[in-house]
Amino acid sequence: MYSVSTIWTYFDKPIRFLLIVLMMLISACASVNDDSSSSTPAEALPTQENLPKFSNQNSGATMPTGWTFYRIAPFKKNTVYHLEKYQGRTVLSASSKTAASGLAIKLVPRSAQNLWLRWEWKATGMIPAADNADQQNDDAPLRIMVAFDGNKSKLSLKEKMNFELANLISGQEMPYATLMYIWSGKTPVDTTLDNPRTTRVKMIVVDSGQEHIGEWRLHERDLSADYQKAYGEAAGKVIGIALLTDTDNTQSETRAYYGDIELIRK
Repeated sequence: MYSVSTIWTYFDKPIRFLLIVLMMLISACASVNDDSSSSTPAEALPTQENLPKFSNQNSGATMPTGWTFYRIAPFKKNTVYHLEKYQGRTVLSASSKTAASGLAIKLVPRSAQNLWLRWEWKATGMIPAADNADQQNDDAPLRIMVAFDGNKSKLSLKEKMNFELANLISGQEMPYATLMYIWSGKTPVDTTLDNPRTTRVKMIVVDSGQEHIGEWRLHERDLSADYQKAYGEAAGKVIGIALLTDTDNTQSETRAYYGDIELIRK
């Protein structure tokens, strides 16, 4: 049996945060307050049928309705999220200074077939040292993650070990697979990046570099098609969504905005 300290040492910094992000997509067991003064057990958190729109909520609130705050690790600073009236509508503001934390929402499982993810986001500046192809500098002003269910029994021995170790660390199971849409610092748009330690996370670059900085960017992605291209198999059910703005690896700072995030049948 592995000790927790041995398990934690096994994972370097980038894979640690990815594993914990993945676990929080499902467990949502971290604090729901930015100061982490209280925590909510996973079983007490309801699954959501729909993604609540930020634009329909009151500005000034720390936590948008339906979403749960999660910490990446107890020794990391938290990215600060709050609802803000910005350019005529309520959006989610993210301010990160050598920090990494995010928001997640548990969803009622639904088929990925003909299911599209639609969202808007805006980066106000780049993270100069960020390079998502380099695990030591893997930061991003904007990330949105989609978690999928699947048959874990067919995974490789290495992946099963990763899942077991993650479960021992957190007491929660990782999702079968995750798509992570990112605004990358250097990697070209439409590139799919693999994580060096796990095949169960695929990063898809939808914006990159200085182009479109300061602009609202609207994206629509066919989840089934993206999953098929990334994993070479049909997608399982969608079970969670998370977002993350992180600057911990590059020890930098950034500010970004998330508009409404929606799941749409076409």
